[in-house]
Amino acid sequence: MKKTVVIYESKYGSTRCYAQWIAEELTCSLFERKEFNPQDFTKYDVIIYGGGLYAGGVSGIKLITQNWKLLKNKQVVLFTCGLADPEDSGNVSAIRNSLTKILSQEMLEHIHLFHLRGGIDYSRLNLTHKAMMAMLRRMLLKKDTESLSKEDRQLLESYGKCIDFTNRESIRPLTQYVLSVPVSCSK
Repeated sequence: MKKTVVIYESKYGSTRCYAQWIAEELTCSLFERKEFNPQDFTKYDVIIYGGGLYAGGVSGIKLITQNWKLLKNKQVVLFTCGLADPEDSGNVSAIRNSLTKILSQEMLEHIHLFHLRGGIDYSRLNLTHKAMMAMLRRMLLKKDTESLSKEDRQLLESYGKCIDFTNRESIRPLTQYVLSVPVSCSK
């Protein structure tokens, strides 16, 4: 039996929600990143890390990058959570392109990636995130209406509101992957 752990960093709650659902589905341990001791990686066969997407980065990803020596012979799964619709191949390409700036080639080849859609509640955003969203809105408003994507329109329509795209069913590919891969994944 594979010993699995889900670790996450969540600023506004969507990533935490997905991490909890994944841990429930896999009946495994769950830790918030700040509560997890990297030396404990040795106790697990499968490491699932989830982090929110912010300005092209993944929240808390240093846990993976700084502890790669402990992880490279484990099954490692990374899930990102953000507003970008993972059904849009352009969004997935942009996320993965950002990850090439953070993860080494070895990590990219070893880590299995999943992208999940979160939500936003403007009333809970910190000042920096509010400013970033306001800037994005201004940029979109300057664009020709015809050139706006469905996602751009959705962002403009929902600006300042609370919108939640979390969906428990969307974790199924991740959990099925984890359950299907044998314990030994050493390279």
